[in-house]
Amino acid sequence: MLSDRSTATVRATLPTVGAAIGDIADLFYEKLFAAHPELLRDLFNRGNQASGDQRRALAGSIAAFATQLVERPGTRPDVMLNRIAHKHASLGVTPAQYEVVHTHLFAAIADVLGDAVTPEVAAAWDEVYWLMAGALTAVEERLRAQQGVLAGDVWHSWEVAARTEETEDVATFRLRPADGTPPPAFRPGQYVSVQVELPDGARQIRQYSLSSAPGSPLRSITVKRVRGQGAPDGEVSRHLHEHTRPGDLLRVSAPYGDLVLDRLDAPLLLASAGIGCTPMLSMLGHLAEQGHRGPVTVVHGDRSPADHALRADHVRLTGELPDAEAHFWYETPPAGHPANRTGLVDLDGVTVLPGAHAYLCGPLPFMRAVRARLLDAGVRPADIHYEVFGPDLWLAAS
Repeated sequence: MLSDRSTATVRATLPTVGAAIGDIADLFYEKLFAAHPELLRDLFNRGNQASGDQRRALAGSIAAFATQLVERPGTRPDVMLNRIAHKHASLGVTPAQYEVVHTHLFAAIADVLGDAVTPEVAAAWDEVYWLMAGALTAVEERLRAQQGVLAGDVWHSWEVAARTEETEDVATFRLRPADGTPPPAFRPGQYVSVQVELPDGARQIRQYSLSSAPGSPLRSITVKRVRGQGAPDGEVSRHLHEHTRPGDLLRVSAPYGDLVLDRLDAPLLLASAGIGCTPMLSMLGHLAEQGHRGPVTVVHGDRSPADHALRADHVRLTGELPDAEAHFWYETPPAGHPANRTGLVDLDGVTVLPGAHAYLCGPLPFMRAVRARLLDAGVRPADIHYEVFGPDLWLAAS
């Protein structure tokens, strides 16, 4: 809980800091990477840095945390903190790195705000930072303990056992631990981090949802090649598509992620678009493995059936559940496809059962639209769960 004195100071200065938080984030990263270029090379996503997405996510998360401290004392934005902590744990962020971030973040604050940063203001925002950092490190320590790993002990060698081309731009890589040990357990919907060494020597990291069911003997990641369309192509997805074949080794983290099935006694709605189908396939596989008999509604949107990665699995696994139905929307549908399933997903004609729990994954506009329709249908906000591939600009903005 923020002290009374700091609460008053943060409340008074929050508009000023909030208005400048974008500039602060930009200068922070400039200072951080100048002092520690290895962090940009081997920890931070260079693509998200170039696009500005990571900077906006950082700015939004700090502002959201500070706002909750002053507007709702005694509470914390635990959903945001848990999501960040899972990502940090999968990347191998260590407690010592919070000290590094603090040094350069507060130098940026002082440079941008100048004389407005009095000793009292600096002390108040310092308290905000360490409350947030302390909350994150506590969650990250718990997550590492659950996986039996130490801080910084992230990477394990996995062998590519098989590769399947799902679509022109999507491939599935089936993996097993290179040392022959059993793969770690995971919950359907979780992801792993994958680190690859690029031609310039950088070891870039990306997260990929596990698309196989937890009971599968191999772990599968289904990777869409990111084509820049005016910006650089995705570095890691391009490397995996062009260079990774059966027999190759990958450096893979333990599984993390907070989008997991947690209420099997409620009606379920699994909604995805594009490559966002991957965690949903893991969930469907798990439900099929468990002989789940409750109602399940599957919703997916894509450009066309040819672009719908894992479409056959989507259909098959839905068909294995006794009370499940699938609804697929295509922007360019095949001949005979229903007219009310053409274009973007709008949930028209989809029955949303009372008490449903919904799981969403896909582009932000898709998830915003589906969430709005679910709220209109009476689904509680707390029962709508989602995963963002990349910096969580939605949660930070909210």
